[in-house]
Amino acid sequence: MHTSSVKTDLKNLTQEQLIQFVQSLGHPSFRGRQILAWIYRPGITDFSQMTDIAKEFRAILTESACMSRFEEPMVERSKDGAVKFGFRLDDGQVIESVLIPEEDRNTLCVSSQVGCAMGCTFCLTGAMGFRRNLTTAEIVNQVCAVRDWLLARGKKGLTNIVFMGMGEPLANFENLINALAILTEQRGLDFSNRRITVSTCGLVPQMMQLGELTDVNLAVSLHSADDAVRGTLMPINKKYPLAMLIEACRSYRQKRRKRIMFEYTLLDGVNDSDSDAEQLAALLRDLPCKINLLAVNPVADPAFQSPAAAKVLRFQQILRNHGFTVLIRQSRGDDISAACGQLAGSGWDETRVERREESSGKRGDGAC
Repeated sequence: MHTSSVKTDLKNLTQEQLIQFVQSLGHPSFRGRQILAWIYRPGITDFSQMTDIAKEFRAILTESACMSRFEEPMVERSKDGAVKFGFRLDDGQVIESVLIPEEDRNTLCVSSQVGCAMGCTFCLTGAMGFRRNLTTAEIVNQVCAVRDWLLARGKKGLTNIVFMGMGEPLANFENLINALAILTEQRGLDFSNRRITVSTCGLVPQMMQLGELTDVNLAVSLHSADDAVRGTLMPINKKYPLAMLIEACRSYRQKRRKRIMFEYTLLDGVNDSDSDAEQLAALLRDLPCKINLLAVNPVADPAFQSPAAAKVLRFQQILRNHGFTVLIRQSRGDDISAACGQLAGSGWDETRVERREESSGKRGDGAC
């Protein structure tokens, strides 16, 4: 992705920030809304394409602003249909996004950071450590790039966005909120709030802010209903233990009929016993929620193994007996290290990488 230290990247700006930007150039606020309606259209790379904006103002934009985009993503396809995208950033770092196609939807799992500081012991992204936050533009450009990739192949567009890729989204809060504003703005990428899910390992203050500022879906990574066990798996539990996290979930502001999704990765012999299921049921009692179970995907630490399928089904049934809605999530893309907990921005196999065949054409005056 090409960026500039001099020009303002318009993809870092929400609609309100765009309005402020054009006003700083001495132009009326409606120009900001006009620009936003253009920059997220497929194929718009040049200010000269913005035909309802005065030629003089387009010249000013060319001098003072740019529109970044990802070019030439690395692409790997899984045998199960999942597609992993690798995007190289200006500083050489690589982030990954995963497209999960299904019959009735196309879901994109996006990243919010390079690496992650949370240190969850069964996650390869956590093993990377934290490199840096992504900018707002780097978040939304993942969506733009995969949308364009689908469009170029005549496939149906993206329907759902999940912030479950590299990084803890709520640890990059300001850029996350700005990206959500762009994703849900009608003049922007025009996604419905109900089609976007933000996952967190449990940053309680930011979680409460998210509920106040947005109406997107919330997913909470739980992985144990026991403080001692969760503390060994997820260091964040020492700062925000289960009692604090669950109380925050009970008071979380959300629309009627919406339920928090609790994500629970099953680790053989660690958190998958009948008593673990009973303890989880007691913890979430009377809390409107859904539970997503996922057998752990292969990771570097051999101590974490996936339980037998029968054990996963038994865990699900115990929770269902307590009245919970419980789904078993089928892992996608584990053969290309694209499944949950496997994104690490490295290890790309050049023999399996597919690069974009279509020409990107000339970059134009709007490129960063």
